[in-house]
Amino acid sequence: MRLTIDNVRKEYGDTVALGSGAGGRSVEASGAGGDTPAGVDLEVADGEFFTLVGPSGCGKTTTLRLVAGFDSPTRGDVRFDGRAMAGVPPEDRGVGVVFQNYALFPHLSVAENVAYGLRFTDPPDGETRDERVASLLELVDLPDAGPRDPSELSGGQRQRVALARALAPGPDLLLLDEPMSALDARLRERLRLQIKEIQSTLGITTLYVTHDQEEALAVSDRVAVMSDGAVEQVGTPRAVYRRPETRFVAEFVGDNNVFEGRVESSRTADRSDGSEAPGDSSGGSPLETKGVRSGSGGDPAPGEEDGDGRDRTSDGRERTVFVDVDGVTIPVQTGRRIRPDATVTFCVRPERMRVLESGGDGTDTGVDPADGGGDATVTLDATVSNAEFLGESTRTYLRWKGRELTVRTPDPLSGDVRVGVDGAAAHVIGVESGGDSAFESRRE
Repeated sequence: MRLTIDNVRKEYGDTVALGSGAGGRSVEASGAGGDTPAGVDLEVADGEFFTLVGPSGCGKTTTLRLVAGFDSPTRGDVRFDGRAMAGVPPEDRGVGVVFQNYALFPHLSVAENVAYGLRFTDPPDGETRDERVASLLELVDLPDAGPRDPSELSGGQRQRVALARALAPGPDLLLLDEPMSALDARLRERLRLQIKEIQSTLGITTLYVTHDQEEALAVSDRVAVMSDGAVEQVGTPRAVYRRPETRFVAEFVGDNNVFEGRVESSRTADRSDGSEAPGDSSGGSPLETKGVRSGSGGDPAPGEEDGDGRDRTSDGRERTVFVDVDGVTIPVQTGRRIRPDATVTFCVRPERMRVLESGGDGTDTGVDPADGGGDATVTLDATVSNAEFLGESTRTYLRWKGRELTVRTPDPLSGDVRVGVDGAAAHVIGVESGGDSAFESRRE
């Protein structure tokens, strides 16, 4: 089933829960020239595992409740295969819901809890109720649990029973609201793999809600990152992680190092030999957007991201802008042309910053634009401020020019270190030129 959320907004009295202005008071558009507050737009494909992720209060659970029919939108439409759901009660929507707290009936056995999901309908595919219950308990890897009481089960087992109950009537859409937040870390990892396996086996359209970014990246076909009642970005987990479209996404999804500085110059090179393309040195329009996304599409436009993860223009050339960050020139590869003196915000993931050696004389060494290209590396001399051992790696915190940076290293570090930043590892998330934002504009 295809799920469409079209310009949906939800208000509770004067409080906006979903749509622009969420977290504050409702402000109605008034008079000529007034802008109608924006709602949320999302499209979930048939059979897709789609996840809403964001901090508490961002609107993700509100969105799920509107889809389930537990609440009605103040404005906008929820549609299933093009059919508007306004006025359709939850029991008639063909949805299965799994809640955070399991919501199992303690006075019923496991089998009776699963069968309870069939109270409004007969089992699909001509199965009897007993056959349906048995097949679902087999599916969730609890074939012998039918006679047991829910109190005898572990948290993960109870959540699988809740999943079986939601699947019992053969819903067209599965909704999962923070289903693993009450479980320990190891159990969450095992259960999310099982849920993804079950979803893939059944081919059921799934809307998943979580605040856990790692969980969202691990199980989803696509992810919508939400903040303050709005969608910041939609895309595949890889695209959202490697190519965040806003500063919020860059800082919320995983660790990230965010820099801001002024463009000194730029250069464009042919993909094939790295040579400078004519007419592409500094100057020109604020932003050339060949191959650059606009809005919240998430996936790279044709020519924007190659298999190596680099930004390129639509004709396959690599562009490097040289950005002055606190007196250090950092080369940044981008698929766009940015005018000198524009302010650029870019990010570099900790795992893509390399610790080259112990610190030297404390002098920051920049890259000469005349020598540079996307493969040039700038070195930053920083001081270790803290470290967290994570098992497979160490998250090391650094201080550089009064700001905090993060790198991933095999073992904890201390003292002064020298860190290398490759222009190919940087990703532009914002451009300001002349007081106007150029990041989401699309001009030729």
